Amino acid sequence: MCLAVPGKILEVRSSGEEQVVGSLATVDFQGSRIEVSLAFTPEAKQGDWVLVHAGFAINVLDEEEAMETWKYLREADVAQLEAGAEEDAAANRASQAD
Repeated sequence: MCLAVPGKILEVRSSGEEQVVGSLATVDFQGSRIEVSLAFTPEAKQGDWVLVHAGFAINVLDEEEAMETWKYLREADVAQLEAGAEEDAAANRASQAD
């Protein structure tokens, strides 16, 4: 499964001749900071929210869209953890019955 995650640009460094992929930005993802290429979103600037996939900002978002996406990601993670816990519990019950 491919996933793009919203993050907020903290800093942008202009591309130089040595940077083939365009400007780079430090992007914050709910506390994790990662270097991201702005090759596909050259209009992005410090303070903007961007959707990031595979190390590239692929779209500029408004803050409301970014927060809504984070809400869905958190809900999906909780649902996934709950499903995993139920599967583990069922497997433990089956192994104890043997």
